[in-house]
Parts: sequence; structure tokens; C-alpha cells
Amino acid sequence: MYLNVWGATTMITDMGAYDWMGNAIRCENCSYRRLQVEGQCQLQHACLQDRYARRIDRFFAWNPTLANGSIAHPYFEVRAVAAKYADIFRLPRLLTDPDDTVRWSAAQRLPTRLLFPLRHDPSREVRIRVAMRLEGADLMPMMKDPDYYVRQTVAGRVPIYLLPFMIYDTEVEVRRVVAQRVGVEWLMPMAGDTDAAVRIEVASRLTPKQLLWLKRDADWRVRYEVANRINLEGLADMHNDSDPLVRERVLQRLHDGAGVESGECK
Repeated sequence: MYLNVWGATTMITDMGAYDWMGNAIRCENCSYRRLQVEGQCQLQHACLQDRYARRIDRFFAWNPTLANGSIAHPYFEVRAVAAKYADIFRLPRLLTDPDDTVRWSAAQRLPTRLLFPLRHDPSREVRIRVAMRLEGADLMPMMKDPDYYVRQTVAGRVPIYLLPFMIYDTEVEVRRVVAQRVGVEWLMPMAGDTDAAVRIEVASRLTPKQLLWLKRDADWRVRYEVANRINLEGLADMHNDSDPLVRERVLQRLHDGAGVESGECK
């Protein structure tokens, strides 16, 4: 196994106890050696010096009062885990940490008003998680985020009255979410979307009367949705549809409808 530290590759011969620099951990040289005697740390299990976040986390779970003194540790995993246990008033300084893992670890515990600067964080992972915490109009600055998944997350959480600003988003998956949530008065403008996946979402919400606009859609999946939901009288000229699945659905509904009108019992 090899561990890359600051561009230098160090060979690790086993999965034992190594620090973040790739050096074997020696308990006799550790400043927390007294904790081992007290059963508050354990090599390869709960150790602040270890390179593995899980072992670091276990160390702080056993010794939470030591987290405050570790938020400036040179190893980012230590800082990130320490942020879970440190006093909350010490965390704002970590929002500008050079590592995105640390920034988000701190952001999870802080009030949302302190997360506003992170709406423009250079890391998409941080911005995604910020979008999952913020609510209401606080999400507006993220509606134009350069990353599509951030915008998709925003589209799923932003108030419905703001969704019209996103109906022409450049990403299909974002527009699909918009089509699922936007007010019904905005569905018809989206019925002409260039992507069939969006139009299918629109067709699933339009009224039977509005579906008349999509009877001749270029995509058979849209027409199939129309055939499922349109009024029976609207089906009359769809029985010759070019797609066999659409024709089958149309004929089935026409047959079922005729049976109901004639009083047949199924």
C-alpha cells in the first residue's frame, strides 16, 4: 500500500498504526500517553495521531474536551473530526479552512445564517450540503450556481413561487424537478421544453383539457402519458398513433370506456 503525503509517496507495508505523514505511531512518544493508561485511547482503534478518520473520531468521542485544542491541527481529518466535538463558538473560524471537509464539518453545526458565505464556496460538495440546509429565499443566490447538481438540489427546496425563475435552466434534470413542483399556471410554458423527460413530467400534471397540446408530441413516451390521462373524447384521433404501445393504450381505454357507457360489468 502507498500513502501520498504532500506529493511524496510513502510505502505502507501493512494496515497498522501510521500517522498522516506515513510514520509508524509510537505510543511512548505521544503527548497523550497517559490516556492509554486510563483506557481513554487505544492504538489502531481510538487514536488522535492515526491517519484514519474513524479512529480519530473514536478518540474524540472518548475525549471530547480535547477537541477545542485540535481545531488548528495540521492534518485536515483531525480538524474535521474535532469540529464535531468542539465548542460551537470556536467553529466559525473553520468556515474559511483550506480544506472543504473541514468547512462542511463546521457548517453542519452552525446556525444557517452563518452559512451564507458558503453559498459561493469553491467546492461543489460544500455548496450541495449548504443547499440542503438553507431554506426559503436564502436559496435564491444558489439558483444560478455553476454546478447543475447544486441547482437541482435548490430546485427541490426553493419556495414554489421562485421556481418560475428556473424553468429555462440549461440542465434537463433541473428542469425536471422544476416541472414536478412549479405552480400549475407555469406548466404550459414548459410543455414546449426541448427535452422529452421534462415534457413527460409536465404531461403527468396537466389537466386532461391541456393535454390536447401534447397529443402530437414527437416522443412516444409523452404521447403515452397523454393517452393515460386525456379525456376519452380526446383519444379518438390517437388510435392510429405511430407507436404500438400508445395505440394499445388508446384502444384499451376506448374499449374500457365503451364498456362503462354500455353498462357492462367487468
